[in-house]
Amino acid sequence: MVETAVPSQDIRAISERIKEESAFIPSLLKQIEKVIVGQNYMVERLMIGMLTGGHVLLEGVPGLAKTLTVSTLSKTIRASFQRIQFTPDLLPADLIGTMIYNQQTGEFVPKKGPIFAQIILADEINRAPAKVQSALLEAMQEHQVTIGNETYPLPAPFLVLATQNPIEQEGTYPLPEAQVDRFMLKLKVNYPSKTEEREILDRMTGESVIEPDAILDPEQILRAQSIARQVYVDSKVRDYIVNIVFATREPKLYGLDIGELIEYGASPRATIFLTTAAKAHAFIRGRGYVTPEDVKSIGMDVLRHRVILSYEAEAEETTSEQVVQRIFDHVEVP
Repeated sequence: MVETAVPSQDIRAISERIKEESAFIPSLLKQIEKVIVGQNYMVERLMIGMLTGGHVLLEGVPGLAKTLTVSTLSKTIRASFQRIQFTPDLLPADLIGTMIYNQQTGEFVPKKGPIFAQIILADEINRAPAKVQSALLEAMQEHQVTIGNETYPLPAPFLVLATQNPIEQEGTYPLPEAQVDRFMLKLKVNYPSKTEEREILDRMTGESVIEPDAILDPEQILRAQSIARQVYVDSKVRDYIVNIVFATREPKLYGLDIGELIEYGASPRATIFLTTAAKAHAFIRGRGYVTPEDVKSIGMDVLRHRVILSYEAEAEETTSEQVVQRIFDHVEVP
């Protein structure tokens, strides 16, 4: 499809509409901040997932409020929410459901599992075996589940927010790269600052329990998703996105001497997700167009789990973040 130039008045019209439709963002943040101290990066990325329908993988040591942030976000939305604790003995049927025999009718009827909710928190996803992970990721990709011979659609909006612990590897089943690729964003959640930690101490050891208010309906989210897709991306910015992704596959073409560090570059899914995530990043800021800065801001979270490193990189203790940062530093910005 050949992209045609969009008149500036059309971009202004899109921007005006987005300013109106993104008005709920400050209110949503205010509700989340009632409970969560700091973690602005994590909260914003979860909102980008919500605005794009893209699933998010959160990685961080225990105690960094990953689960609390996801459950707080779910409480601000009048949507169905399920927290599923992934364990080594979990079965696919525990997730998607199974067929139950009805003695009165003599027929098998479906008993739907917890996956039939609009927001799913998959807690410690790397603790469950591959069959369960596959069942979840099939639901993520297809937005439908097969029980017996029947296929059932999942509710919309449908969002999977998964957590995993990077340090405790005993009893875990690491997600294969092909499955991790289904997640639009992978976040690295870090410790709070000293000031934030003091605020957490004061807030969490106080007498009252603070609860956020539900201020959003699923219909509003679906409308916001539709409008976020209308954010304008200039042809030069689209070329920039393609160049970033191609630099992970053919770094020499961009003057980068990192070819021996990369086993596999990012897939075309990265190009699509980088564009849609940049649109949502602009939407949150009330803008109707994407800038290269939007792409740079969200780029690490889209690419860190899609650039597969070589043995040489691991031997040199080079991380995928360092490789991705070098690409962003070298590829020419329009």
